[in-house]
Amino acid sequence: MSTQESFLQKLYDFFSSLKLTLSLLITLAITSIIGTIIPQFPNIDERYWATISESRRLFYEKMGFFDMYHSWWYLALLALFSVNLIVCSIKRLPHVIKFVTEPVTALSEGQKKTFSGHDVAMSGSHQEIVTTLTGALSKKYGKPVVTTNGDETQIFVQKNAWARLGVYVVHFSILVIMVGAIVGSIFGFKAFAAIVEGESISSVKSRTGKTIPLGFDVKCDQFKVQFYDAPGGGGPSQMPKEFKSILTLSRDGQEIPGYKNVRVVVNDPLTYNGITFYQASYGQANDPTMFFFTVKSRATGKLSNVALRPGSDSTLPDGRFATIVDLTDNPGEGLVATVAVKKSGSQPEFFKVFKNDPNRDELRGDALIFAFTGSDARMYTGLQVNKDPGSWIVWLGCFLMCSGLCVAFFMSHKRVWAVVRSGSVRIYGNASKNQPAFKLEFEALVNELKAS
Repeated sequence: MSTQESFLQKLYDFFSSLKLTLSLLITLAITSIIGTIIPQFPNIDERYWATISESRRLFYEKMGFFDMYHSWWYLALLALFSVNLIVCSIKRLPHVIKFVTEPVTALSEGQKKTFSGHDVAMSGSHQEIVTTLTGALSKKYGKPVVTTNGDETQIFVQKNAWARLGVYVVHFSILVIMVGAIVGSIFGFKAFAAIVEGESISSVKSRTGKTIPLGFDVKCDQFKVQFYDAPGGGGPSQMPKEFKSILTLSRDGQEIPGYKNVRVVVNDPLTYNGITFYQASYGQANDPTMFFFTVKSRATGKLSNVALRPGSDSTLPDGRFATIVDLTDNPGEGLVATVAVKKSGSQPEFFKVFKNDPNRDELRGDALIFAFTGSDARMYTGLQVNKDPGSWIVWLGCFLMCSGLCVAFFMSHKRVWAVVRSGSVRIYGNASKNQPAFKLEFEALVNELKAS
């Protein structure tokens, strides 16, 4: 053998090694823990940077730990694992196919010693016994193959021979899933978009900061958020119960039919043209300049709407003047406005109006009762935007994997030989897996044949 042939053989043996398979699986499992422990882009909280040193951050970035599943070394491990699967299958699959398509239909004397056998006493001529056995075995296992050699006749049947290919279906499914992931990585994207109420976007930012055009416009018509009630009935808490976006899609200034005022909430995304929009976050888009209140007359019960601007006086229904002197957003209390009310030439009266407790101002005893209703601040909706053209390939791979695993674990290749010679019958059997269950099945077959 030449040096080149020797090197190629060693390379082939290396990639077809089961040790390599186990080593790669263990390495992938261990390295995947990194992606669980270390936050992954773009879902990295700014507070995380304060927990690690600058040198560690630079090391993590160089190693690709913040986007581990797209790092070159992780993809290299997946590629090596794929090559290992392919070479292993190429090495072993031809033998298995030959084993399935060209089964041993007649046992040699040596092979008879490797299988356990049972003697069965049957009456009748040699041909009658063969006919009886052929009918009984065909009902249970399938079409028999009859081989006659001198005074000996062997009847062979098998069931679920293709079950031996289940493991190779699993191998193929893994490769299909990896192909789907590669297609999604190359031709798809994961991005984020923040849309202010009343505004629209036509592009998004990928996790690398690249601008990606959508090919259509997405407008946020409205954003709504509902909060859980605070313990003790103190009004709404700061914990969101549900937040949703009302979106409208358009192209070239024309609304896309069926995509007007579409409701998008967590776990109920919007998909169009292969692009999916997930509700991810929300926030206040701009600082408010005007705050709105309802003012109720204690004497008459009449309601009036009043808009107050910090630093500017506004006229109240009773002729007094009001302005906002302070605003705070307290945990558990929500937005709190400190309001100053005064008459001309007199000292102002200061009091607080709680947005989350609209009835508190009644306790003040003033002629006018204030209730905080809102502001001119707009909200923005944060959307995660994904496009994955390889998802259907991944789903196909998952289906193949489930099918292959069911075949590999729950189906067994069963083989039975009946040897008839000089009026005596001996039955041999073998199963590729679950030997205890097959032993019971085989004993039941022997008892059935004895009774026939």
